[in-house]
Amino acid sequence: MTDKNGTKLAQFLNLLALAEVGEKISKDDWDLEKVVLPVKDLVKRYRITWEKDQVVNTDLDLADRVFAAARELLIGSGVYAVETGRIIPVSEKMVDDGLGAAPRALVMGEGLEKVELKPRAVVDPTPPTIWGGSPGVPTPESLFYPMALAWAQEPLVDLATCGSISPSEGSLGPQGAIGEILATRQELTLFRRALVEVNRPGMGMLAAQSSVGAWGDLAAANPDLLRPCDAHLLPMLNELMIDGVSLTRVANSLGYGMRNASLATVMVGGLGGGPAGAAVLQAAALMAANLVCLADYHLLHPIHLRYVATSTREVLWVQSVVSQAFARNAPCIMFADVYPKSGAGTDLVLYETAANALVATVSGAHLEGVGAADGMLPNCSGLEVRLMAEVGRSAAARGIDLAGANALALKLLALYEPVFSREGGYPGQRFDQVYDVESAQPTEGWRQVYGDVREKLQRMGVV
Repeated sequence: MTDKNGTKLAQFLNLLALAEVGEKISKDDWDLEKVVLPVKDLVKRYRITWEKDQVVNTDLDLADRVFAAARELLIGSGVYAVETGRIIPVSEKMVDDGLGAAPRALVMGEGLEKVELKPRAVVDPTPPTIWGGSPGVPTPESLFYPMALAWAQEPLVDLATCGSISPSEGSLGPQGAIGEILATRQELTLFRRALVEVNRPGMGMLAAQSSVGAWGDLAAANPDLLRPCDAHLLPMLNELMIDGVSLTRVANSLGYGMRNASLATVMVGGLGGGPAGAAVLQAAALMAANLVCLADYHLLHPIHLRYVATSTREVLWVQSVVSQAFARNAPCIMFADVYPKSGAGTDLVLYETAANALVATVSGAHLEGVGAADGMLPNCSGLEVRLMAEVGRSAAARGIDLAGANALALKLLALYEPVFSREGGYPGQRFDQVYDVESAQPTEGWRQVYGDVREKLQRMGVV
């Protein structure tokens, strides 16, 4: 191992040791005593508030207070180790060392498609990096390859991600560890083939999404599948918890060198309460991921407890204020996940995508998505990925400020917000209903919807 990986290994082994000796506590007591009550107190003491018409945070001092409150929360509570039922204690030095060690530059991919990731600032003129795909979306094997082609071929996409392979229609396939291994290897085989087909073989990936446990992650660690220049997911559990699956994935990355993408999906309306408490929890979870996930970069993915989507006004604000908190106090590589309520083929998925991309870009994040239809159905396509890229790059290039972005986001919300009160949402259509699977090109009808929406967004000043 290199000195760098040797240091990481020592840190990781120390963490595992702490998980064996920390304070014993039940899950219920953890939730109440270490999450609910301290978050409520911190929100009050740090005067963290959210107003309904604030979709983009325009109070940068508030972002700093969110950061300080999150740091205090993590130091006071620690992280809950699920397997041992113990608290991993976290000191001030551990938190600050973790923040200081977060990569300020990270190379993804190889060859002509090599991309260097760096932190972004608030209202940064540097365009956001576009990580395109349908991250984690359950995908029938018959659709996986053409769907991967659909966004890998998009010129504005810098890096690619994918859904997880679900059993083929009419076949349950192998179950358990065997099924996970086979599905993950098939995912990577098809994904790599798609990159070659669009003449971008070196493009960096976030993959092994079919690995619901640790077996697939282990099976994918092969230079012909998931390369050291690619990334895999290291999820944290709600709230401020880590389990053996993610710890096994961390161990798998040591030495081999896959990029560690931390994923903390804090629930707005959950244990932290409303947007203010959720923002503190989200920031604390990202700080914790530096330690327990050895994160190379972060996926910022709060969700609404009731509506799921990242495009609700509450979740948009959490993404905004947390991105700003890190951009100002501890710059790191941050990607905001884009998960609209609506699905492909609808105008609403494009409006939701535009709002997400705009808010995240001006707040200091890069962009990943689009996991349309709440990320639950293969109702995703390349056109919403294209729009995400166009909106993000346009916002950066034009220097849209926070107040201007907030005004535009509110106009977009007025176009799509009724979908959250619509029973069943607006899931749209499956990929093979909006794209030709042979050519991996959008249907004429879907092109027309996209063109009409983009023209409207131009008139609004979004692109």
